[in-house]
This record gives sequence, structure tokens and C-alpha cells, in this order.
Amino acid sequence: MGTNANRRPAVLLRRWRTILRGCNLPDVESADFLSRWLVISRACVLSMTVTSGLIGVLLAVGAGGGSDWIAAVLSVLGIAFAHLSNNLINDWTDSRMGVDTEDYPRAHYSTHPILGGLATPKALVAAASLLTFVDLLIMVYLASAKGPPIVYFAVAGLALSLLYTVVLKRIALGELTALVVWGPLMIVGTAYAVSGVLSWRLVLASLPYGVIVSAVLVGKHMDKIDADRAARVRTIPAVIGLPGAALLLKVQAVLFYVLVGLLIALGITGPWIAVTVFALPRLVRAWRRWSAEKPSEPPEGWTVWPLWYVGWAMLFNRLAGLLLVCGLLLDVVVPPVLSALR
Repeated sequence: MGTNANRRPAVLLRRWRTILRGCNLPDVESADFLSRWLVISRACVLSMTVTSGLIGVLLAVGAGGGSDWIAAVLSVLGIAFAHLSNNLINDWTDSRMGVDTEDYPRAHYSTHPILGGLATPKALVAAASLLTFVDLLIMVYLASAKGPPIVYFAVAGLALSLLYTVVLKRIALGELTALVVWGPLMIVGTAYAVSGVLSWRLVLASLPYGVIVSAVLVGKHMDKIDADRAARVRTIPAVIGLPGAALLLKVQAVLFYVLVGLLIALGITGPWIAVTVFALPRLVRAWRRWSAEKPSEPPEGWTVWPLWYVGWAMLFNRLAGLLLVCGLLLDVVVPPVLSALR
């Protein structure tokens, strides 16, 4: 009876929502198959990838280069699968290299798939391989429909994700890699898949969101600074220290708005992306946390402890990204409506 109750749609939806918002689930070991794999693959951070994909789709439609909705869906699925696969490989690699241990922050804010007994190393590799194979099929289809640049985007993304896990995050290049991947590669790649158009305007339009995805990674590495230094992982915060990293977070947030203003001023997008100003109150809250020391205990309801700085970076990222998508959607929808009313 209890087992059947736990499989009710409302219960499952509430469980999945908990995972996607907070990265974890109490008693995840006994949860349903999908819930366990949402935790294992760290699907809670997937919103950044979906946002990049949607930005790419809307930029393509707004540019007037035509729209292929099958390609749009496949592109967003493809980058989402690539992100999940990278998370699995990252955990597998860090476990093998001795970075992820019981004392490392990764094992505290979310149940580690291997250390927590949710999956075997072999299962992680198998799941990552399956996701990569599906991505290969998507790449082949899109490349046949749109041309070789699809392959270039896909291979570059795969190469950077693998290099990030093994090399780049250890030599203070991981944060820059995030900007490139979630900015130009994902956004411009998706836009090209939808419209068949490549331009410097798309590259510039991809930068605002890429910057605040990079900021999330800066925040995460601030939270892991001591453990990373002990493991000889030289992230940017590990190199410049917490005060310097906190300043970098603030600079990235300001740069997001500078770039948004530049896109409007240059006419690369319409004016509606200015709705991102409604994320400023949340940025102010995050700014205050970045300016202060991390508390000794998590506030009530804080689900990703011992992560702190990244939590606030992610809260700003989610709202700013959502508003950016809404602004681009308005840029697509409003002009035709206004023209029809004239």
C-alpha cells in the first residue's frame, strides 16, 4: 500500500520537483528509478543548459533566419543529454583520481552516486555512454540537415567537457570553459541548428548568459576552496582567494547587465530583454551574501549545504536566465502583434 502511494503521480512530481530545486532527496536510496537517476546525474543544474538552448532557439527565430522546430527540440535535448553525461563522467573521474572522498563537499550537498551507493562506476560509464550515443544520433541527423558546423559544435563541446574534467578545472580554466560552453557553443550552436545562420551578432548575444553560468561555477569553487587546494585542484578561487573570487562574482553580475544593455543599444535584440532588471532585487540579496562570510550553519530550508556562495549565484542565474528568455520571447511575439494592430 505504501509503495503504491509513493508511485502516485502527485507524489512523484513533488519528489522530482524537490530534486530539481535542491539537488537531493531524503531516502533517495529507496526512491523510484527516475528520482535516483535525477540525483545521480545532478539534474538540478540542468536549468542552465535548457536556458541556453531556449536562448539559442529564440535568437534564431528573432533573427528571421527561419525556424526548424524539430531541430530546435533535438538541439535542446542534445545539449541536455551532453550536460548530464558530463556530470556522470565528472563524478566517475573524480572518484578514480581520489578527488571525491567522503570529506569532499561533493559528497555532502548531494548523495554521491558512487560513494553513496546509488550506482556502480560501471553503471555511470554505461549511462554516460548511452547519453553520448543518443547525442551522436542527434548530431548525425542535424549535420545531414544543416551542414558540417553542427559537427564542429558537438565535437568542440565534447572535447571541452572531457578536458574540463581531467585538466581545465585543475588549472584555473574551468570557469572560462563554462562561459564558452554555455555561451557561444550551446547558444550559437542551437541557433544555427534552428536557422542555419551563423554570425558575430549571435556570438555577442550568447555572452550575457554565458557570463552568469561561469559565475555559478566561481561560486561553487568558492565553496570548495579548501578542499580543492588540498586536492591540488587550482580553480580560480583557489588561486585568487575568497575575497578576489567574491569580487569576480560581482563583476560578472554587473557585466551581465552591461552586455544586455549593449545588445539593446546595437540592435542585436529588441528592447524587451530589459525585463532582466527585475532580477536586480535577487542580485542585491546575493551580493550581500557574497560580501559576507559564509555562516557556520545552514539557514532553515537551505538544501545544498555546505554549498553557499554557489546557491546564491544559482538563484540569481535562474531568475535572470528566465527573464532573459521571456524578453527574447517578447522580442519575437510583440513586433508582429504591433504591426497587425497598425
